[in-house]
This record gives sequence, structure tokens and C-alpha cells, in this order.
Amino acid sequence: MDFPHNHSTNSLSPSSSSTSSSTARRPPPSSTTTTTATDNDPMHSWWESVSKQRSRILSLSYLLPSDGTTLSSLADSDRPALSLLSSPAAYSLISSALSSPTSGSGSDPLCQWLYETFQSSDPHLRLLVHSFLPILSGTYLSRIHTSDSSSLPSLSGFEAVLLAVYSSEVKSRSGKPLLVQIPDLSQPSLYHAPRNKPADDRSRQSVGVLSPPLEPHLDVKSTKRAVIVGTALDCYYKQVFQMPAWSKLDFCAFAAAWAGQDCPCRTKLDGDDHDNHESGNGNSNGHDHFFRKDSGFSNGRRSRDGDDVGSEDDVIKDVVVEMDNLGINKEDAENLEKKGVRIPLPWELLRPVVTILGHCLFGPSNSQDVKDAASIAIRCLYARASHDLAPQAILALQSLIRLDKSARAAAKAAATVVANAPSNANTPSKAKKPEILLVSK
Repeated sequence: MDFPHNHSTNSLSPSSSSTSSSTARRPPPSSTTTTTATDNDPMHSWWESVSKQRSRILSLSYLLPSDGTTLSSLADSDRPALSLLSSPAAYSLISSALSSPTSGSGSDPLCQWLYETFQSSDPHLRLLVHSFLPILSGTYLSRIHTSDSSSLPSLSGFEAVLLAVYSSEVKSRSGKPLLVQIPDLSQPSLYHAPRNKPADDRSRQSVGVLSPPLEPHLDVKSTKRAVIVGTALDCYYKQVFQMPAWSKLDFCAFAAAWAGQDCPCRTKLDGDDHDNHESGNGNSNGHDHFFRKDSGFSNGRRSRDGDDVGSEDDVIKDVVVEMDNLGINKEDAENLEKKGVRIPLPWELLRPVVTILGHCLFGPSNSQDVKDAASIAIRCLYARASHDLAPQAILALQSLIRLDKSARAAAKAAATVVANAPSNANTPSKAKKPEILLVSK
């Protein structure tokens, strides 16, 4: 990771040194009123931001000359960074370059561009770098945990970008942990909590540590990799409501791949509910029929729980059928097999993953494709957490699955009511008589 070294070397060029010496001999200005007025001018600040964004995007077009026309046209807009952020063609071009077999090395110009762009103080440029964190972290983790990782080239380019994001978060937290307010469950409701509770008692009962204080790191060690990548994903979550749909879809696909796709119990919770409904009142919701013991999985291998499972191809086909029953696009289930590999998922990495998937599943501005992809990824992670016996992940993912089921059931019931409602489009309606107000004189 030589990006910081190159940056400091360039800043100490002979031309800059001579300029600094000449500036030192120049007498100081008598007044700074003009400079202060220029800095406080909103039009000047806006134009400076636009110029900086255009310069960065034009430099990117030189790195990707195959589609330089598109990037140049985006640079000419009034909001260059946001135009690039909302362009699916530009995102596809950059993500293809990041996922190429030769990407991620210390000499990768695209990784260097992302690193230098993130060092900018412009919030829109930083937001642009955040949008590529799913494809960058997904490609990095999948390669670093692949079976033949010894033959892979250096991934210091990916690590430099992740460390830059991690270091910015370390600086913003100032050595403090991330805390979350927990309601006092001993009270009947949130409104019954006493206000004059002692400080020690209040901190012990209503405050939880979401993330411990972060330590600065100069390189990505294997023991700290999950913390560094998880912190970068925390930064992504802070801006997730501004992220485009294709960035969220990439994240959901990688999350499902990290969990492992060959487990047939990814919707075990739905299957248990199906069996309970069938034994209780004879009604069937038509969902997880292939997770029952009589579902035709008796001619293949056995899972860890001892249940019979079929071949991997049969499992994939059955998952596609199951997602179709849930109202999820079958192409989304099939595309889960195309990105990433199964990786270790400690809680430091899994917590931000689950948090982002929760937004993708229930965010009001998300498209249905994003919600469906998040639903599949959450079920894959639930199956993985069940095998790994991770109680925190099981509770969190189980809650998301139940909320997803109830939301889909409510949407299906509302659609049924609308479809069965009698149509009065051809019935002539009488015109309303205008209201006459009687005013006494």
C-alpha cells in the first residue's frame, strides 16, 4: 500500500519547494478581509466544489478510455459527482474494472483514484467512493478467502482504500465507542421510565455498546480484517439512503454469497411456520414445502442436522421455486450463484452486513428488486448463522425474516382486496348538486 507514500513524495517536488521558499520571503498581507469574504461566498464555494468534481471525473475518464465520452459528459453537468453516482452505465463500467482479475494491486490506477478521491474534503466525492464499497469489499474478501489465494496478486490497492475509509471513521469517533440506547424492559412501557434515575444505574440499564473504540492501523492484518471491513461498511450504512439501487443489489448479492448458497435450510423459519399452520388449522401458505422431510430430498447427501438433502442442482432449483412462491423474482435467486465465495463471518463483520440488509429490506425508497435481493440474502445468512450457532445473528436475522413475511403477507392481502373489489367504472354517476348556503338577512 504505497498510495500515501506516493502522495507525500509528490507534495515535496522541487517546484513546490521553490514556491514555498519564495512565499516565505514575501511579506504577509496587511489584511485578510478579501480572502475571508471569498471563502464565505456560497457561489464561490459551489464553483470550487464543481471544479474539483469535474477534475476528478476527467482524470477517471483517462483511466477508463473505453467509455470516456460518457464520463466526460457527466463531468460537464452542474453536479458532476451526483451525476456519476446516478449513472448505471458509469457504475457498471467502474464495477467491471474493480472486479477484473488484475484489479486490486498496489499499482492499480483505479484504486489509486478512489484513494485520492476519498482524501478530498468534498462530501459528494466521498459519497461517490462510498457507493463502490460493496463491490470493492466483496471482491476483496472473496479473493482473500479463496482456496488458491496464494497464487493471487497483491491486493494492497483494495486495502489502501478500505484503510482510508477506516481511518476517517477512527478520526471521527475520537476513540469513543458506538453506543445504543436500550429501553428499560423492567418498566411497563417507555413512558414509565423514571426521569430522575441515578447516572450509574441509567448507564448500566439503558446504554449498550454497539461497537468498541477503534484502534488506528497502518496495514490490514488477518486478525483485524473483519473490523476494518466492517467499519468501512458502517460508513456505507451512514450514507445508504443516498446510494443507488445497483450498489445495494451488489451488496445483497455478495452478502448471500458470503453466507454460502448450497444450504437448503435458508428458509427454515418459513418452513416451521408452514408446518405449524398445517398442523393447527389445516391451512397452508404454500411457502416452504421442500423443507419438509417428505419433500423429495431423500436421494442426496445429509445436512449437519441429519435431514436429507438433494444434490446442489436440486437445491438451487428448489430455492428458485421457493422464491417464486414468496413473490420474489426467480432471476434474483439464480444470480446469487455468480458473485463471491463463502467466507468467515465474525460478528464485527456480520453486524454491519445485517444492518445494511435491514435497510435494503424495509427502506421506503428502495425498489422491489432491492427488497427481494435483501430477502434472499437474509435467509442465506440465517441458515449460515443457524449452522454456526451464532445467537446474536440468529435473533437479528430471525426478526428480519418475520417482519419480511408479515409485510409481504399484508401487501398480498391488500392486493387481493383491490383485485376483488367490484369495479364501478361503467356505472354512470349522478352529478352532485351544488350546495346552497342559506344566509339570513
